Amino acid sequence: MTVTEALKVIRAAPGSAAEYHVLLACGFTPLHLQTFLTAHLQTKLPARKVRASAGLFGNLAGTIESAAQSEPQGIAIALEWGDLDPRLGYRSAGAVTPSVVPDIVEQAREMLERIAAAIEGLPAGIRVALSLPSLPLPPFFHTAGTQESQAELLLERDLMEFASRCAARAAIVNRRRLDEEAPCAARHDLKSELIAGLPYTTVFADALANTLARLLTPAAPKKGLITDLDNTLWHGIVGEIGPAEVSWDLAGHGQIHCLYQKVVASLAEEGVLIGISSKNDPNVVARAFERRDLLLGADKVYPIEAHWNAKSGSIKRILATWNIGADSVVFVDDSPMELAEAVEANPGLECVLFPTDDYGAGLRMLRRLRDLFGKERVSKDDAIRLESIRRASVVRENIEGGELSEAFLANADAVITANFADAENPRALELVNKTNQFNLNGRRFEEADWRRRVARPDSILVTVAYADKFGPLGTIAVIEGARGEDALHVSAWVMSCRAFSRRIEHQCLRLLFDAFSAGAIWFDFVPTHRNGPTRNFLTSLMGTAPEGPFTLERARFDEACPPLHHKVEILKESEVYG
Repeated sequence: MTVTEALKVIRAAPGSAAEYHVLLACGFTPLHLQTFLTAHLQTKLPARKVRASAGLFGNLAGTIESAAQSEPQGIAIALEWGDLDPRLGYRSAGAVTPSVVPDIVEQAREMLERIAAAIEGLPAGIRVALSLPSLPLPPFFHTAGTQESQAELLLERDLMEFASRCAARAAIVNRRRLDEEAPCAARHDLKSELIAGLPYTTVFADALANTLARLLTPAAPKKGLITDLDNTLWHGIVGEIGPAEVSWDLAGHGQIHCLYQKVVASLAEEGVLIGISSKNDPNVVARAFERRDLLLGADKVYPIEAHWNAKSGSIKRILATWNIGADSVVFVDDSPMELAEAVEANPGLECVLFPTDDYGAGLRMLRRLRDLFGKERVSKDDAIRLESIRRASVVRENIEGGELSEAFLANADAVITANFADAENPRALELVNKTNQFNLNGRRFEEADWRRRVARPDSILVTVAYADKFGPLGTIAVIEGARGEDALHVSAWVMSCRAFSRRIEHQCLRLLFDAFSAGAIWFDFVPTHRNGPTRNFLTSLMGTAPEGPFTLERARFDEACPPLHHKVEILKESEVYG
């Protein structure tokens, strides 16, 4: 992006939209970096009006320490060596001689401690993106440039300890990826730094701003991966050479398939759903998955669609089994034709070609998968996602006329755990922002906006977990709102599709009525093209389909509520989430 293009994006921003305020913390004059950061954030948040402000020149630590006063939604920190000690910058007149180098190292260490403490002290609702020094240390040390001096190594050591500490609170720019996207030799503009105070070239200011914007507004990770088998998960055609002869190792020239298996197995353990779509004999495929050296075991895959019919049909059935949309799923195949057919039948599907003979393209593919599925943390709910979907098939087998039988519900040993003090659980916002079918109004929230909502004195937030004799489903519902004078107000209510048909939604309402002694609940309902299940449920209570916000009286709910067989547990103190 050029400066002219960035200004055009900024000028086109909606003037009356809700503001997204980001604070740019840097010790130099921000100039183009501030412009590019505003433009890239505006591109990622088209429905908001982005405003980027900067702190005082030369006072990065002070900018972070006073950040809460301006109530930004996000902070972008561009740290450079001169922020740790001015003598490590080019605009300082301080000498850098062997006798003062130990003092510089000590001063830098103390400044890193101060900045880390400032970051840790920020309000929880402010998202933080941190770029470590992206420019090389100046040539002030006694060794030749081809040799690291002890002082440089000490500075790097302290910097890495600082970054490791800050990673618990901030999203850290991957310096190795930034090196690839913006080579070091094209970053520093000494003339600009000395005359105007901005040390970056225009090209690098754009690249760094784009990276910081991506960390401040991360894309939602994909939920599922559907993979082909032959010449994708393994090398060879299993139906021709047999399960014992397909390979994924160096000896068989199939190491790229081994690397792919490693990535997919890792994704499976992180909670990504893995399915198979392969034109093959299902019995042969089953024998191949019995191999103990396969890195992706059959227990990590569900469902497996192996037959000779079109893969697009297989993908539709897998999506139905997972109950998620095509836009949340990636399909990997070595055939461009299969990919084209799949995406035409399943619009929104992300298709990735497996390049069997191009190792460079293979590495780019693996990295692309990591980017598509990347998440900042792995929760306990992620770990049980696949098993909960497997168990859903048992539930479906007991559905009669669209509902579970009364006997099945009564004997399920279901336990609902409601947590009324769970504001720090990241699963709550994640569920609200990704759930579509049972969603009161389809609204999404930025992290800072969400945390402000749940921190209000009159706010209510309930997270609901479910388990029965078939196993746990984890946190499956979130209710957010406020205590009103005449009624309880519910502004957000979502429930995972994995929890459908178990009358959990009825129990959620009973919990609200009982916990707050409410005579009525006002729902901020908005029909969307995807929340039909929510509308159907509310219709069953009200007798008519709601078209917008409405109030449900306690007496009306009691009259319409079917028998509930769950054991209910109430938590007032949240667990600690890492």
